[in-house]
Amino acid sequence: QVQLVESGGGLAQPGGSLGVSCVVSGSIFSINAMGWYRQAPGKERELVAVITYGGRTSYADSVKGRFAISRDNAKNTVYLQMNSLKPEDTAVYYCNAKVQASRLQYIVDYWGQGTQVTVSS
Repeated sequence: QVQLVESGGGLAQPGGSLGVSCVVSGSIFSINAMGWYRQAPGKERELVAVITYGGRTSYADSVKGRFAISRDNAKNTVYLQMNSLKPEDTAVYYCNAKVQASRLQYIVDYWGQGTQVTVSS
């Protein structure tokens, strides 16, 4: 079994900052790409940022220059630092990890339970 446990998030004012983190645990042979997605009420889930095992990153245009994704491979953890927050960043943020549980198994997508980020004055 593989579990993703998120922490962080909460309430911030416009222009403020928040951070979220996600720890992957369980049966893990390797973790490939890790990422953050978000889903606002009435909208589809969208990619926010992704990072490869080697540290290459990619961001949605809406968060470029404001958000930073990073990971600690030794701790199986991915982070998302969110700066200059806007009300439109309000959403449930989900962690995603592409995990290979053993050498003989396929890579599978796993998701965290989601953490609420609210940006409001």
